[in-house]
Amino acid sequence: VIFDEVHFLDDAERGTVWEESLIFAPPEVRMIALSATISNLDQLGSWLREIRPQELEVVQSTQRPVPLQHRLHTTQHGIFDQHRLRWVQKSSARAEEHAQRRSGRRGGRRGRSGFRPALGLAPGDLDDLFQHLQQSELLPVLCFSFSRKDCERLARRNQQRQLLTSVEGTRMRALQAELVRLFQLPSDQAEGEIFALAERGVGYHHAGMLPIHKEVVERLFTSGLIKLLFTTETFALGINMPARTVVFSSLRKFDGVAFDYLRTRDYLQMAGRAGRQGIDEAGLVLAHLDPRDLFDAPVERLFGGRSEPIQSRFRLSYSSLLHLYEHLGRERVFEAWDKSFDQYQQRKKSPKARAAHRQRQHALVDAHLRFLAELGYLDPAGGLTPRGAAARLLYGYELMITELFFRGTLETLGPKALAVVFVGLVHEERGRGPTEHVPHRLHGALRHTVDELAEELLERERQHGIPTPSKTPSWGLTRALDAWYDGQAFEAVEELSPATPGEICRTFRMALQLMRSVRRTLAPDSDLAGRLDEAAGQINRGVIDARRQLALG
Repeated sequence: VIFDEVHFLDDAERGTVWEESLIFAPPEVRMIALSATISNLDQLGSWLREIRPQELEVVQSTQRPVPLQHRLHTTQHGIFDQHRLRWVQKSSARAEEHAQRRSGRRGGRRGRSGFRPALGLAPGDLDDLFQHLQQSELLPVLCFSFSRKDCERLARRNQQRQLLTSVEGTRMRALQAELVRLFQLPSDQAEGEIFALAERGVGYHHAGMLPIHKEVVERLFTSGLIKLLFTTETFALGINMPARTVVFSSLRKFDGVAFDYLRTRDYLQMAGRAGRQGIDEAGLVLAHLDPRDLFDAPVERLFGGRSEPIQSRFRLSYSSLLHLYEHLGRERVFEAWDKSFDQYQQRKKSPKARAAHRQRQHALVDAHLRFLAELGYLDPAGGLTPRGAAARLLYGYELMITELFFRGTLETLGPKALAVVFVGLVHEERGRGPTEHVPHRLHGALRHTVDELAEELLERERQHGIPTPSKTPSWGLTRALDAWYDGQAFEAVEELSPATPGEICRTFRMALQLMRSVRRTLAPDSDLAGRLDEAAGQINRGVIDARRQLALG
């Protein structure tokens, strides 16, 4: 098994899944773990030696095949080296204070440099930079921008550039025709924005796009014919698509709570796309600084090149706890935490601190077990009840699905209602504003029943002191699902929700996976199994059908 980007152990949401996989994989499974951004590599390797039976070798290289050159950029001063940063700061401060005196304004919010300029990327801030890169033959460029809308805005602003030669233009049109044929795209998409931008050598790529459109952009970029690609950080993960130059339109991104500067690990992950082995002597990395970033950005930390050490995010899921209880019994469930990277990292602390942390973790596991026992999932005589046996097969939505089934709710639902429930369970709103109103006629009573169950489970988790509550349903895609289920075109479905096409597609695919997981827990001749199959069949068509996309490509 190959664990690519194994530093995702440190991901707040997904890290525990990676860690559980490393701990609980069968002993005969051999592993390769890959990452370019782990500073505590020896610590991770030592832990893996303890929990895995095979010999383990840590292979580390500090030399890049193509070295990186890190530079800074402001709209007023152009490109400059880090050692000139202090001079540029002073120059900008003097210019701002002079402008304030001329306009008769007194200095606004003051900081260490005497003023506090505004945040953000203004239209045109990067125009001269891209012109310079084009004239200096420093294309192709990957420009990382941490807003999906900004990726599209920047691409459109640069669509008047002619980045392709006549020969390349001919190749681009031929490749586009081939991709249209290969992916069986309708004519309106073949004449749409993605292809129009690509004819100018420009593109954008982000998670809000349909998977098939992202695939098209990736094919165009790897051909070498897209010279200027605006993308979010997703383009830096997994797929190997280097460029001559990487540009950061900002060093700040939204971390789910607030805007903050990038972690060094994330900066290096994206910067590492600069430089094509066998083509470029060096890769160029340019970080654009807006007036506020010029004074506040942690340039020295980011350019220093040392990633943050990865930290364990281990917390046993209900599914894993049920598996462990079934095979080891209650007393040995705690051994799982004792094997965790979290436990290993605690060893550098004092004995008193280690003991206190271990006691907290064992208390947390015990709280989950008491809750599962209260729900009737654990057989006091040992093993699992039928409820528990079903829940252990449903990772991530164990409690909601199991309770809906054993309380009889799922048995009463038709195929479309089942689809509504499963989409609601997996959907996550992106916080664009108030929760979208869904008419009561669209399974309002059913949604109310599911919401009541979710609230009941949350309250019972709180009573047991469980700090990370289960996910609650989100019904914002109900209208879109209803229309798609009835056979409407995806373009019409997009208009029924503020969610992006990529979000709709991803959520429907996740709902299908969950349906299949539930389907595997049922008897083949079960009536519910048949209704789940019918619901899945209605959803899994067109752009939602991942297997079809894979076969076409």
